[in-house]
Order: sequence, then C-alpha cells, then structure tokens
Amino acid sequence: MSSLHPTPDYISLAHGNGGRLMQALIASVFMAPLGMDTPEMQSDAAPLVLPEGVVVVTTDGFIVKPLEFPGGSIGSLAVHGTVNDLAVAGADPCYLTLNALIEEGLEYALLKRLIEDLAQAAKACGVQVVAGDTKVLPKGEGSGLYLATTGIGVRPVGLHWNMAQIQPGDVILVSGPVGDHGTAVMLAREQFGLRGEVYSDCASVVPLARALRELPGVRFLRDPTRGGVATVAWEVAKGVGCTVHLQEKAIPLRDPVATVCEILGYDPYYLACEGRVVAVVAPDQAATVLVRWQALAQGAAAAIIGTVEAGRPQVILHTALGGQRILPELEDDPLPRIC
Repeated sequence: MSSLHPTPDYISLAHGNGGRLMQALIASVFMAPLGMDTPEMQSDAAPLVLPEGVVVVTTDGFIVKPLEFPGGSIGSLAVHGTVNDLAVAGADPCYLTLNALIEEGLEYALLKRLIEDLAQAAKACGVQVVAGDTKVLPKGEGSGLYLATTGIGVRPVGLHWNMAQIQPGDVILVSGPVGDHGTAVMLAREQFGLRGEVYSDCASVVPLARALRELPGVRFLRDPTRGGVATVAWEVAKGVGCTVHLQEKAIPLRDPVATVCEILGYDPYYLACEGRVVAVVAPDQAATVLVRWQALAQGAAAAIIGTVEAGRPQVILHTALGGQRILPELEDDPLPRIC
C-alpha cells in the first residue's frame, strides 16, 4: 500500500467487498507471502503439473483457539494438518488451496503474521499454495480467523495403506509422545490458571511416512488428531472387527502433559496430536519400523504400544499397575476448537 492508503489496524467488512481494500489485502497478506504474485497464479484457476502416480486429494478446516499457541499457529497448523493427511495415505504432497474466513475486527498485523506462518510451513513442506479465496464475516459471526484447505498429492502406484490390510496379530506403533498439541492449546487459553513448558507437536509427518514406503508389512497409517490415539485405536477396532490392546507403560507421554491431565482430569490418550503417526504393521516388521523412525529426529521417541487381536471391537488399556480398563469410544469432545 502507498502512503496515501496506509495499512489499517483491523480488518473491516470493506476488506471483503471485492474492491480496493480487498485487492490490497489479498496482494499484501496472501499473494506475496505465498508466492502467488505471478501472472499465471493471478487467475481464477491454477494449472497443475503432477508427477506420475495415483492422485490423492484431501480437504480440511481449522478453527483452533487461540490462533497462536506455543509451537505453532492456525497458519502452520493448516499446512501441517493437510499435508499430514496426504502423507499417511502414502502420498507426496504437491499443492494446497486456501480459503480464509476472516472476522471483522481481526488485527491486520496478526492476520499477516498467521499467513506468513502458513507460507513458511508450506515452503518447508515443499508444497505450493496455488488457489484461494477470502471472505470477511461480520463481527461476532466468527472467531478471528477460520481456514479451509484442500491438499493434492501423488501416491506411488501399488502402495495401499488402508484398514483392509490389517490382520490379527499386527503391531501398533506411535512415532512420538502423545497429547502435546492438545495440552499446549489448552494451556494457551489461560482458562485454568495453569502454566507449563508444553509445546504443540505441530509438524509435517512426511519424513515419517516416507521412511516406511518400501516395507511390505506396513498395513495402515493415521495421524492421531482430534480424539487422539484412543480414537485411532477405536477406528481400527471397529474397522477390522478386532480388539485393540494398548500398553500404558509403552505409550510415550511427556511429564508436563501427564501432570496437566492429572490435575484437570483429562485422559491424554484422547488429546490431539499434530505431528505424530500411528502405524499398524505386520509383527515381523515392527522392529524395522521402530529403527527407521528412531533414526529420525521427529521419531526419536517412537515406541511399540500395542497389538490387534481377534475379539469383539473394543480398546483395552493394560495399565501400568497391571490391571486393565476399557477406553470408551469418544462421544463428548473433551477439548473443542483444538485444530
């Protein structure tokens, strides 16, 4: 913007009316940081060039509160959440689209910071934002900023990671400590009067997924976002018609996360992760998967946490004290607006 039209302090409804202010907003906040300020990108449809393979598409929405939290923001979360859905499907992420629903009154500088976070995350993941849209909601009809994305990737031909591959006797692994993201966002809301050194695990899981591609015994991968590890376990139990056994002592959990959950009465196994992978693999491949993950910085704390066994669909947690308890299927959201 020129000195005749200084940058405003807050977003107004005029930033969504298609006129000068909207064009200035798109150019300065979105187009330039996202690398979309080229003639080819300044049209209503973007041409895509994809490598050979099976095209994979995913879509997601992000309504996290607060918009910034220790370890990330809604901007980086939107990229990582979308890229991770492609990665656990076996795909290499290539392109993203972005829809921004901005509430009237949002600080202009905050919006710019959030989109810059998004741009940096996309660059680090090797994906290009190729299309998008912005809308401005009247004050009181949003919560600052909502983001919606679509991700496009390409999966190697012949790679089939899905629920149908799982068999009784298979082994379950997780790539790192659970519950970090949910706990970090919860503390950032400052509604419980607690503070702690807990950071979101918000990150791309592409390296973790790629490390397993040529292993024939890998059955199924999932990123445990909403509902956490327990909900992925239930997804497996119901999808396969088996009993999932989890070993409490084996599930990696940071001490601060465990402490917060104990004080507030949350179960960490239901809290969202945003940079972890749950894998179900053949028993003879479990040790290999563990070695490959632990060789990566992001998978240093990876662990074998359970098994899939014949039986009725349920999830049984074998406790550290030697007992058992059923982890019920999630109904009420224990922590809304987490991702």
